[in-house]
Amino acid sequence: MKDIYFDHAATTPIVEEVIEVMQPFYNEIYANPASSHLPGQKAASALEDARELVTKLIGAKKAEELVFTAGGTEADNLALKGAALARSSEGKHIITSSIEHHAVLKSCKYLEKHLGFEITYLDVDQDGIIDVEELKRNIREDTILVSIMYANNEIGTIQPIKELAAVAHQNDIIFHTDAVQTVGQLKIDVNDLGVDLLSISAHKFNGPKGIGALFVSQGVELVPQMSGGSQERKRRAGTANLAAAVGMGKAAEIALEKLAEKRNKLVLLRDYFISELFANFDDIKINGPKGDYRLPGNINISFKNLDSESILFNLSLNNIAASTGSACASGSLSVSHVLKAIALEEEYIKGAIRFSLGFGNTKEEIDYVVNKLKNIIDRLKSLK
Repeated sequence: MKDIYFDHAATTPIVEEVIEVMQPFYNEIYANPASSHLPGQKAASALEDARELVTKLIGAKKAEELVFTAGGTEADNLALKGAALARSSEGKHIITSSIEHHAVLKSCKYLEKHLGFEITYLDVDQDGIIDVEELKRNIREDTILVSIMYANNEIGTIQPIKELAAVAHQNDIIFHTDAVQTVGQLKIDVNDLGVDLLSISAHKFNGPKGIGALFVSQGVELVPQMSGGSQERKRRAGTANLAAAVGMGKAAEIALEKLAEKRNKLVLLRDYFISELFANFDDIKINGPKGDYRLPGNINISFKNLDSESILFNLSLNNIAASTGSACASGSLSVSHVLKAIALEEEYIKGAIRFSLGFGNTKEEIDYVVNKLKNIIDRLKSLK
């Protein structure tokens, strides 16, 4: 059996079509898109074509509502810090959740520590879902921004974003969602959702690393977080990463074309994987919700009284790639803040493994992984 990659939530492989469209922008159409000469104009045209393609993937009406960034982390930082600073004269209270990605949580901590903002962290239920009524109860007169992730990167929980955004708008509050894990797996329509700001990252849907985007609804003001030139309509300074933007555009086009097919396949694989796990193991627990409230490709499972790092090490010896959760927090010995937030029992919290599936995965790979897992878990239990 070849290497098996079950860590698509961390990053996805770049598809061949994306690599092909990127290549000319390294040594043929390489001019700075901000330059006024003809080569620069050609580069600028390619950049705007890519912007249009990404815009279509998220259902935005106007391409100028999309700001290219260096990835999801920068998009989150621009959304949180940019919106907070732009509206600070109206209030300094922000609401987010206890299970956000660290790009959001640490941006909030920065605003709290250095700029005097107050942050409210909403609790979640045992499936990681936010209660809309809980948001209503925590809104204050000085609340200016709400940031709730569309889907959780660790346990796959999909939030009721449309309802949460509606509550924010009823109170004249800007609403941001980190949709990095969602884009490419679920249909996104920013206008139907009613969000003001939405973060995405190309490498989560088979595009290149180092490129992302922030949707900024028309009329929403941001204070730029990169000082310099007037690129991206004065919202993000710096020379455009043209080749990566073109690659992101192509990946967005492919993702939109294959969205329904990919979602259906991943749901079938996910549900098959979960059923096989419960058929072959005792003392396990699925972390996160079931069915439609869970990302199609996400399986987060805990093995009772076992250590996830030991399991991952043994999986790696069998050429199987999985993770304990967020790749951005790998190397940290602390327990996942997401698993703490859903009040996972102590005997399960250290044995959590995330398998995240992609379009190229198969049932045969799942069978192989389950078989190897049986040997690994039996051996680890025998050592206790």
